[in-house]
Amino acid sequence: MDQIFDPIRKKYVALTPEEQVRQHVIRVLTRCYGYPETHLAVEYAFKYNKLQYRSDIVVFNRNLKPAMLVECKAADVKLTEAVIDQVVRYNRVLDVPWIFITNGEVSYLCHRDTQGDYLQQSSMPSFDKLCQE
Repeated sequence: MDQIFDPIRKKYVALTPEEQVRQHVIRVLTRCYGYPETHLAVEYAFKYNKLQYRSDIVVFNRNLKPAMLVECKAADVKLTEAVIDQVVRYNRVLDVPWIFITNGEVSYLCHRDTQGDYLQQSSMPSFDKLCQE
């Protein structure tokens, strides 16, 4: 299987369809929106209800507090209610104000308002804006 170098994990990983999407998101966040590589974690491990989970990408703000949860799926995976439920479950632990779900073809970006509701957004925040929360 082909491999690709992950600049966040600093190693070569298998180039699966999901990994292609994940590496594209990393490039866009770092090159287009100014997110420092040092503030991204890939396959970030955490526990929920005594079970171990891994989120695809977690973006940390300047205070190293989780600020965005990114869930990546392969292009042929539909972003269904089950995928959204997965992200909501993860966010019960991470408690981030920004959520980004993508399969590389379809993407959903949401921001939590002051009432705790997530509202769909039309554009990715810069790293500076992300850190203003």
